[in-house]
Amino acid sequence: MRESTRQPAVIAVGRALPPHYASQQEIADTLQEAWNRVHYNVDRLQELHQAVQVQGRYLALPISAYHRLTSFQQCNDAWLTAASELGEQAVRDGLQRAGLEPADIDHLLVVTTTGIATPSLDARLMNRLGLRPDVRRTPIFGLGCAGGAGGMARAADFLRAYPDQIAVLLSVEICSLTLQREDMSIGNVIASGLFGDGAAAVVLAGYRRARQHAQGKEIGPQVLANASVFYPDTEWAMGWDIVDTGFKVVLSARVPEVIRTHVRDNVDAFLAAHDLSRRHIAHWIAHTGGPRVLQAFAEALQLDNDALSRSWRSLAETGNLSSASVLFVLAELLEDGIATTGDLGLLAAMGPGFGAELLLLRW
Repeated sequence: MRESTRQPAVIAVGRALPPHYASQQEIADTLQEAWNRVHYNVDRLQELHQAVQVQGRYLALPISAYHRLTSFQQCNDAWLTAASELGEQAVRDGLQRAGLEPADIDHLLVVTTTGIATPSLDARLMNRLGLRPDVRRTPIFGLGCAGGAGGMARAADFLRAYPDQIAVLLSVEICSLTLQREDMSIGNVIASGLFGDGAAAVVLAGYRRARQHAQGKEIGPQVLANASVFYPDTEWAMGWDIVDTGFKVVLSARVPEVIRTHVRDNVDAFLAAHDLSRRHIAHWIAHTGGPRVLQAFAEALQLDNDALSRSWRSLAETGNLSSASVLFVLAELLEDGIATTGDLGLLAAMGPGFGAELLLLRW
């Protein structure tokens, strides 16, 4: 491995979940009541919700309030309120864990795929957080489930140029507000059972600032390298169709097939560029895309049953949080404290495009 100590480091990961929680059965029952009115096969709904192996999800609104949202504007207004509140909570949590203040932030990157705003969400957080007026802001929209990894990579790229600075990557997704209640497609039914709401904030420091922050203690995990991979002609696999009522999910049943076809070669080539192979990776930090996605990822990379245990647990507890999911898995790994000096980790997420975002970490 080509070693370098001049790499940005993850200082902390903050998280925030909305105050309303519903079990998978409660959500299925609520949807069943609504979809009964359009003669939907309700037994199939229950089967699909059980198959995604999610126990329950946190929601931005009480479950009884969603039926009152009948337009894109109403959903997006609710998104902006919820995303601003959760985003602030996640950033403050990350800063507290890092022992930093809002005034320490030099660059704020915000990733989302579930709502739109101009001024963008990062601008709306400036006053809420009390950030310096000279903070650089980068809003990123449309990377979907790959956004947390992609945004973290862009933050690391920035810090390689500014090693004395602090960057925060905030991922906020309010997936519950995108549900199309009149859409009876299998993709929408699966999405209604899979996606949840949440936010995560990764606090990163350039290598000089990381050394200063550590005060002689261990620095890490460092972001040694990152890569983006786009799979040509796969735009059909995942994304949104923008319709009058908002974001209509595009979710192909062939996504696991795409992952099996590409991810092994992607990961092997990425690691080989740094004189590494899969056997050198001690920690696998994978996006919680769903059971079939996690199975495809593990099979393609020939991972044992325990390698993705955190991803499976996160899926069960909170569902798929889109771009924030992989950051929740990273946060759990950091809190577990099992990584030791010199350990390598691979953080990976895939999303609309279709493509992959990969980061190589070292403790």
